[in-house]
Amino acid sequence: MDEGVSLLESEVRELVRRRGVDPVRDAASVRSLVAAALADYDDRSLAGLVPPLADPGAAAKEVVDAVAGLGPLQQYLDDPEVEELWINEPGKVFVARAGRPELTTTILDDAQVRELVERMLRVSGRRLDLSAPFVDASLATGERVHVVIPDITRNAWAVNVRKYVTRARRLSDLVVRGSLTSQAASFLDAAVVAGLNVLVSGATQAGKTTMVGALAGAIPAGQRVITCEEVFELNLANRDTVAMQTRQPNMEGMGEVPLRRLVKESLRMRPDRIIIGEVREAEAFDMLVALNAGIPGMCTLHANSAREAVTKLCTLPLLAGENVTASFVVPTVAAAVDLVVHLELDRDGRRTVREVVAVTGRVEDGVVETAELFVRRQGRLVRSGGHPGDDDRFERAGYDLGALLATGDGG
Repeated sequence: MDEGVSLLESEVRELVRRRGVDPVRDAASVRSLVAAALADYDDRSLAGLVPPLADPGAAAKEVVDAVAGLGPLQQYLDDPEVEELWINEPGKVFVARAGRPELTTTILDDAQVRELVERMLRVSGRRLDLSAPFVDASLATGERVHVVIPDITRNAWAVNVRKYVTRARRLSDLVVRGSLTSQAASFLDAAVVAGLNVLVSGATQAGKTTMVGALAGAIPAGQRVITCEEVFELNLANRDTVAMQTRQPNMEGMGEVPLRRLVKESLRMRPDRIIIGEVREAEAFDMLVALNAGIPGMCTLHANSAREAVTKLCTLPLLAGENVTASFVVPTVAAAVDLVVHLELDRDGRRTVREVVAVTGRVEDGVVETAELFVRRQGRLVRSGGHPGDDDRFERAGYDLGALLATGDGG
């Protein structure tokens, strides 16, 4: 930062302090103050009182970023091509474009990283210290932040900011992007309208949240949707929606609201649909109870395949307590889950649907039976020979399941 920009920034910070502006929550006021300060600075530079600015427009943006944004990281948040950025150590700042990581030229120091993290957490109110060395939070603009500090990390603070650059509102948006075919999209649209329970699986960054958002676009307009997430990520267009997120314990270790509690509370809120952002632990049991109560829902799960996702969902509820047994969980999964949509991030950074699998409702030797509906072969998602276990819900919703699954090229 050159001398003129540094001077302009200090003047703007003083104006922000005097006028009591919160730069995190009121970026518009900061931009107005910068514009006024820049006009005054230009007048003084013409009189030779302060050093001139080589590029006043660039200087104004740099000051806005420094005061109201994330300073040297703001350029990556503003770049629509950047999907995620992360800091391994102050001298190693990475970004991902089209699924591929690249090392940036941005060099920070320890103090800058800590100051940036403090800004990131200010809106969420979540804390980070030796007793709570991990934190998940959201920026005011919706990006998800995850931070880990020493002595969990070796020396430096590790920071991840996930942007969710493209959000599909409907499955047709994913067809345009090549993630799935029109036939698979039509089937999934019908499945959501018919009230089938959908599990979306895949690896990290495979596009699970985007897929859930697109599936939710098929929920009928008159239905009430309750979402439960660790940190707000879903941004649904549905008119009647209540979004809830977990809460960390306070300094005294009190006040925590875990995901299990949110799922239980959602059942008291007259839901027509429940969406759980991600199932990792014992909340899988509460989700199964909710789905088995006749409330359609969706959730995401980390897994390497649709088959492994079903197997994992048969295991996670056992974490809820010793009284929860596989003899209860396995048939409950078979009865409660209808479809698994498995996603992948390929070596070229493309996010695609790898397979759509139906859970038939049958259990054989303690294993939940599945049937492949759509699979990816030679780079194309094509119709397979499987069939859902129950046609009635499609018929009641006014769909011809045979026509939806008619064997063709999947396109």
